[in-house]
Amino acid sequence: MDFSEKLENLKAKAAETAATVQAAAAEDRDQLKQRIDQAQDAANQTMQDAKQQVEQAGDRAESKWAQMKADAVARREDLKAKIEKRAEQRDAKAAARDADWAELDASDAIDYAVYAVYDAQLAVLDALDARAYADERAKIASS
Repeated sequence: MDFSEKLENLKAKAAETAATVQAAAAEDRDQLKQRIDQAQDAANQTMQDAKQQVEQAGDRAESKWAQMKADAVARREDLKAKIEKRAEQRDAKAAARDADWAELDASDAIDYAVYAVYDAQLAVLDALDARAYADERAKIASS
């Protein structure tokens, strides 16, 4: 399996995310709301695609990776609820606390993404090693 395309897509998505965040930092709330809606739509589509892949994988559907994808859906739904609830917030101090927590969540999400990249690297290296070993065993068996 060639992992290059997936890794290039990851690289492009990271660059796109950095550019989006940089641009969004100077926008008003209405513009941010539009970006949030677009990001949620894209995340929903990505999760739908991942769900289909898990369903097609059959036995592998119970894997730890499938659980991580399910957890991501739950986190995204939690974020969506927080964003919708924010419009009801009237107290400035409470809104500031909410902003502090949202910033911590964003920082944690970035940290998690870095960890996920390391996990992906290890998983790809493991897959390459497993394939090399299988090929080696096949050569020995055919001799």
